[in-house]
Amino acid sequence: MALFDFIKKQFIDILQWTEDANGTLVWRFPMAEMEIQNGASLVVRESQIAVFVNEGQVADVFGPGTYKLTTQTLPVLTYLKNWDKLFESPFKSDVYFFSTRQQIDQKWGTPQPITIRDKDFGAVRLRAFGNYAYRITDAKLFHTEISGTRAHYTVAELDGQLRGLVLQNISNAIAGSGLPFLDLAANQVMFADALAKELQPAFAKLGLQLEALTVQNLSLPEELQKILDQKIGMGMVGNDMGKFMQYQTAQAIPQFAAAAGQAGGGGSIAGDAMGLGAGMAMGQLLAQNLQSGLGGMHAQPAAAATPAAPAAPVGISPDEVMSTLEKLADLKAKGILTQEEFDSKKAELLKKLV
Repeated sequence: MALFDFIKKQFIDILQWTEDANGTLVWRFPMAEMEIQNGASLVVRESQIAVFVNEGQVADVFGPGTYKLTTQTLPVLTYLKNWDKLFESPFKSDVYFFSTRQQIDQKWGTPQPITIRDKDFGAVRLRAFGNYAYRITDAKLFHTEISGTRAHYTVAELDGQLRGLVLQNISNAIAGSGLPFLDLAANQVMFADALAKELQPAFAKLGLQLEALTVQNLSLPEELQKILDQKIGMGMVGNDMGKFMQYQTAQAIPQFAAAAGQAGGGGSIAGDAMGLGAGMAMGQLLAQNLQSGLGGMHAQPAAAATPAAPAAPVGISPDEVMSTLEKLADLKAKGILTQEEFDSKKAELLKKLV
C-alpha cells in the first residue's frame, strides 16, 4: 500500500494557482520529478492565464476556465511531442500561470529636471510625477520577452524598466500635444492622456497594456518659477510697464530698508537712520513711478489754482536711474521685456536725471 501511495504522488491530477500575495506577475507550477496525469484538471481563475511550455517552446495557452488535459485540449503540445491521438500516458511540461489583473499605483517621476521646448518660454526644465496601472494581455509575448524560464517574476523586477519608458516619452508627449507649458500645467488630465498615448506601443511590445496614467504634479525648477511669477505679475497689470515698476518698487521698499538697517548696526540709532533714509529714497522713486502712472491727472487742477510759475519737475538721482536700468536690463535678458519696451523706459528715465 505504501508503495502505491509513493507512486501516486508522482503524478499531478490538478494544476492551479491561488495568489497568496500582491506583486506576483508570473508563477511556475512546481513539477520537480512529477508528471502530469493524462486527463488531469487545469483550473485557470479569473484574472489568470496558463501557458504550457515544452522544452523552452511555448505550446498551448489557456484563459479562465476548467479544462481536462487530453490530446484534444493540448493540440500544440500534442504536435510538439508527436503524440498519437489516443495517447494516454502521463507527460512532463512546464506550466506557467500569469496574473492578468491590474497592477495599480505604480509610481513614476523625474529624478532630475528634464529639458523640453516650449512655445512661450523657449527651452524650459520641468519636473513631473504621478502613477500608472497596467496588466499582462499577451502572456506568450511576456514570457518570451521578459519573464522567460523564471519560476517567479514580480512587479518590482519590472518597475525600473517601465519607469524608464515613462520618462523617455515625456518630451515626445509634450511635443505631440502642441500645447505650451502653462496650458499643460493647468490641464494635467490632457497631459496624462498625451503621455499614455505615447506609451501604449512601448507597453504592447512587452505584452502589456497601459490601463491608466495620472500626472499628479507638473512644475518648474525654483529659478524658472520666479521668472514665471514675474511674468504672471506683468499679466495681472495688463502688461503695463509703469504699473509693474510701481508694484516692484513697493515690494522692494521693506526689503531694502531692512537690509540697510542690518548693515548699519541692527537696532542702533545709526542703523535706524540708514533704514529711514533708504525708505525715503525708495519712497521718492515710488512717487516718481506713481506720477508717471497717473499720467498727468493732476495737471489741470494745478494750472487752474494759481497763475504762479510752475514748480520745477522732481528729478531722479543718477544712482537711482542706474539701479532702475539694471533691473530693466535683467527683465529684458529674462525675456519679460521686449527691446522696444526697454528702450522706451530707458529714454523716459534719462529725461528725469537731475
